[in-house]
Amino acid sequence: MRIGERKRIIIHVDMDHFFTAVEERRHPEFRGKPVIVGADPKGGKGRGVVSTCNYEARKFGVKSGMPISRAWKLCPDAVYLPVNYELYEKVSREIMNILRKYADKFEQWSIDEAFLDVSSRVKSYEEAEILAKKIKREILERVGLSCSIGIGPNKLVAKIASDYHKPDGLTVVRENEVEKFLSPLPVRKLLWVGWKTEQKLKKLGIKTVGELANFDPSMLIEVLTKHILQNSNS
Repeated sequence: MRIGERKRIIIHVDMDHFFTAVEERRHPEFRGKPVIVGADPKGGKGRGVVSTCNYEARKFGVKSGMPISRAWKLCPDAVYLPVNYELYEKVSREIMNILRKYADKFEQWSIDEAFLDVSSRVKSYEEAEILAKKIKREILERVGLSCSIGIGPNKLVAKIASDYHKPDGLTVVRENEVEKFLSPLPVRKLLWVGWKTEQKLKKLGIKTVGELANFDPSMLIEVLTKHILQNSNS
């Protein structure tokens, strides 16, 4: 960092089980019940996947991206709802309009996630935490939904931090805490490390971010390049 250059402080905001949370807001009678938004299960014979499920449904092992037929087997008594993109996008716009006013630079990452660069708005991570609590409070009061927030020196750390304590979490990772925070985490927590890449890394004995950081870079590049080429040709 150049002399006089301000340290970057990035906030990542991630709404909690967004689609199902919006449905619970519209239908208070669903609260406390497992709720699954996605394809029509058709009594366990449906095709398609789970778009989002709430935490009650996750207790049964249901996950986003899971085949809807599998979700039905795990939790047949859940409330199953179709995806209502028009409604979710409307609520998303409300949330993003709130977030934009808090950031020097704003980047919407998905329908329910955003990065906020607040480097010139706060002088420390303590002030950033106060700002994050203010953001969480305003979203809850104005939109009626909870979110989880991660704060870090860059987008990668902030995004991983927002997923660290869910739902309604707030995790702060200062610059001097990054290595300690990331090292024990599973490599799957890293952006763009999917299931196939995770399995390939496990074969190399790499299960955590710390193990990945200490692995021979040249060998890693060779293995992952072959992996990428194989997938692109399959």
